[in-house]
Amino acid sequence: MSSNSNHTNSSRTGVELPTLSQAFRVWLRIALLSFGGPAGQIAVMHRILVEEKRWIGERRFLHALNYCMLLPGPEAQQLAVYIGWLLNRTVGGLVAGTLFVLPGFLSILALSIVYALYGDVGWVSALFFGLKAAVLAIVLQAVVRVGRKAVKGRIMLAIAAAAFLGIFAFGIPFPLIIAAAALVGWIGGRLGKREFQPGGHGGAHGPAVPDAETALGEQVPAHARPSRDWSLRIGGAFAALWLVPVAGLLLALGPDNVFSRIALFFSQMAVVTFGGAYAVLAYVAQEAVQTHGWLQPGEMLDGLGMAETTPGPLIMVVQFVGFLGAFRDPGPLNPLLAGSLAAVLTTWVTFVPCFLWIFLGAPWIEAIRGNRAIGDALAAVTAAVVGVILNLAVWFAVHTIFTEVREVGYGILALEVPVWNSVDWAALILSAAAIVATLRFKVGMAPLLIACAGAGLLLHLGSTFPG
Repeated sequence: MSSNSNHTNSSRTGVELPTLSQAFRVWLRIALLSFGGPAGQIAVMHRILVEEKRWIGERRFLHALNYCMLLPGPEAQQLAVYIGWLLNRTVGGLVAGTLFVLPGFLSILALSIVYALYGDVGWVSALFFGLKAAVLAIVLQAVVRVGRKAVKGRIMLAIAAAAFLGIFAFGIPFPLIIAAAALVGWIGGRLGKREFQPGGHGGAHGPAVPDAETALGEQVPAHARPSRDWSLRIGGAFAALWLVPVAGLLLALGPDNVFSRIALFFSQMAVVTFGGAYAVLAYVAQEAVQTHGWLQPGEMLDGLGMAETTPGPLIMVVQFVGFLGAFRDPGPLNPLLAGSLAAVLTTWVTFVPCFLWIFLGAPWIEAIRGNRAIGDALAAVTAAVVGVILNLAVWFAVHTIFTEVREVGYGILALEVPVWNSVDWAALILSAAAIVATLRFKVGMAPLLIACAGAGLLLHLGSTFPG
């Protein structure tokens, strides 16, 4: 059977499938290093799971990533669930997906409490200031890493460039960009263009890790084969875990209670928010600030700063939104208790659907992994993703280095342009140093984060003492 095939492959290549305890330690390590939004997080997973551990190959990793990019919600966390499920069955997916979220949840909960009680704390702002420079370098490193492996030849480069311009300059919705790239890839494959053929994203910068030389091998594990009965059982279980608490709150507290509104709003968000973290956060900010009045625009940016500089998905900022919403409308509860319960609730209804999408869809996605037409389409999608990640890097650089940004429109063109005399020279110098350290001297992620955080604190101390 497939499981025996995997064992034989593991023995032949000298790479064994991890036990659950081994996988637990690696997923915890990934979770603690997952700074920098989806680009940095995916780069961390690729470096550890593909290049270092060789548990999964390049093509299989990209196949899973492309599926996750098409789903609503945080693609990096969903990718962790997908790979954890492939390696260690359903419990492996649960462990990987939960650990990916847990460090960020605990960090943002602690920072939310500090924020609610003490407001703008200088040393916290200083840490964020330093970490943002490191995050920018990590995101740029991710662009380079993924781009080297996914952009092969002029056609793929053109797709990546078109995706970047489409989302950066014209505001084209992310799903449309991905759909257009998939169509181009499918047509290109039908025309026999070699650039679209999957299997070799290494290019001139080093060979990719072949699936056959990894612990998973090329076969589909027995537990990963599509099963209608299993899909119904797992789908029903996770749909109940997600929706029963929401229905219970609506029935018990009524639709106007803050907990009911939080549960309903973020459940809707889990279904309709396509387009990556920043598209999701734009939608959340508009609704949370303007419709529900849970926080102010400046507070939303503070929450985004927390999410950008703590481990885990950027979408964890929704936890901060839920916390403040209930903290300011606690009803009979203590405000801190109400905020903490709302943070748990927000996280629950945001991430339980992610497990549902993966456990329902991944077996069917694995079944079409060898399909040539699908492979051609997904190869083009991967190139488009490089352009989208580059857009995130540019967006982050502008908002890190400049204190003022203005929107400029020329017909269908819509750009965010920095106000050049608002440059933050300390942020510029620290960001440049972080980028050089990462790209030129290959400084590791943990030392980079520590050094940049320390530099932020030193700058804060220097500004505190006169003379």
